[in-house]
Amino acid sequence: MATVTSESQAALASELAETISASELTVADELFSALDVMDHSAALRRALTDPSREPQERAAVVRSLFGAQAQQKTVTMLEAVVSRRWGADRDLGEAIENLAVTVVAAQAERTGLQGLEELEGALLGFRHTVAGSHEVQHALTDHQAPASAKQKLAARLSPAASAEARLLIDRAVTAPRGMRPTALVGEFASTVAARQQRWIAQVTVAKDLGGAYLEKLSSSLDRYFGRELRLDVVVDPTVVGGIRAQVGDEVVDSTVAARLNSLQRKISR
Repeated sequence: MATVTSESQAALASELAETISASELTVADELFSALDVMDHSAALRRALTDPSREPQERAAVVRSLFGAQAQQKTVTMLEAVVSRRWGADRDLGEAIENLAVTVVAAQAERTGLQGLEELEGALLGFRHTVAGSHEVQHALTDHQAPASAKQKLAARLSPAASAEARLLIDRAVTAPRGMRPTALVGEFASTVAARQQRWIAQVTVAKDLGGAYLEKLSSSLDRYFGRELRLDVVVDPTVVGGIRAQVGDEVVDSTVAARLNSLQRKISR
């Protein structure tokens, strides 16, 4: 079923490319709102992912629910999503969420590559700020706290955020859909990076690296993965030494901790 979902995701990206590029931020907001409606109704999700229903029938359900209150571009995207097959109803929601984020990225891209880089930087900057404070993390994951309070806190933590970054950050802190806000912001940043045909390299080191070494590391990782990478460096003393770099599902781990673990597994056999 994972193959079905992957094929549907790829088909959507191609089918909706022009619509996404021509959409405003309000379309992304409407997609998120539609996703909220679906997340709160298991019956609706089942109806929209039921393979026994014809695609046109599922699209008609979307039109009846959102046609009068959403823009045509929004409805077009929702119809395209529900017309595809998905491995699980969760995949349907993730597809809509990904479309919304891609619309935001496309909006930022209208000012060129710099706009995408600024959006990505704002998202990663917010994630690092939150990750550095247990108190802030607790405030943003407190189920008793109202969404408005979380939005206000997020705004104080990212006062210079653009309209695009603000929309995604607010979404992550108010509707993380079972994830930690920092993790969801990281996924949003990865989607923005994919729009730039780049990947984010999550690099873990034992201590802060100097600027010259970081430049060499960046060049080496670019050559290894065959892509221009944005380094997202995290200092973790438990790795002892060496470097761990993860790009997507691929991991390069040369840390002392990893080598010790490998040796221990060999000894225990």
